[in-house]
Amino acid sequence: MRYRLIAPADKTAAVETARRTAAWLAERGIPFSCEAPLAALVGRGDDDGGAPELLIALGGDGTVLRAAQEAVRLDVPLLGVNLGNTGFLAEVEPEALETALARLTAGDWREERRSLLEVSLNDQRYLALNDAVLTRGGYARLIRLTISVDGSWAEDYRADGLIVATPTGSTGYSLSAGGPIITPGVDGMVVTPICAHSLQHRPFVVPGGSEITLTLRGGEPMEASLQIDGQGKATLTQGGRIVIRKSGRAVRLVRMREIGFFDLVHQKLTEWSR
Repeated sequence: MRYRLIAPADKTAAVETARRTAAWLAERGIPFSCEAPLAALVGRGDDDGGAPELLIALGGDGTVLRAAQEAVRLDVPLLGVNLGNTGFLAEVEPEALETALARLTAGDWREERRSLLEVSLNDQRYLALNDAVLTRGGYARLIRLTISVDGSWAEDYRADGLIVATPTGSTGYSLSAGGPIITPGVDGMVVTPICAHSLQHRPFVVPGGSEITLTLRGGEPMEASLQIDGQGKATLTQGGRIVIRKSGRAVRLVRMREIGFFDLVHQKLTEWSR
């Protein structure tokens, strides 16, 4: 199997871990490549003549989310090595890197598929593993949003913004904004308002087959920023709308640990676990 290493080239820990990974693979004659910004630092060309069959992301959750986009495009599995603070999406801690690589190359792992959101804005299409977020950005006032589900009005919001998250993303920004934790096997999407100016507005969950439409409305000109997995993608103007549905594609994550979902939640998301 041919591997490809993905890591932020401006992070010392990530570059050093990429060098460890590259050295381990090279010593065993296992073919691999590195993404272009990383290749020169690791001492490996960014293209060794073959398409990758598995990606290894070395970094925090942001790096794993970025690598997930590439994994979906190539339709290959993804292994995350945690070099960040929480590392909820990563499977391997740095101290267990060589052990994990040995299991990986021996085929001693399983695949877990995670659902994606497909986010449509005009003629643009985006995929999100965690969430799509519509926020006021630099706009000084609360924005006004209307949300409909399957063509039927659901709610009007005056808020800092709104999050639509996958079960995977339910433990991210949505959780910080007061949304529920949803186990990965649930076929659904969670809608979570951000600092809504009302006591009655609460998060809610819709079936995975639903179509969610968000419309930016209001009596005065306003703008909102669309973020996909934490990355700014577009600006929505008054009257603009985005449509969100479950994608037919999925992220294929490499899994090795024998740990339950809620054990992982307590391990990663409780203050006393640091």
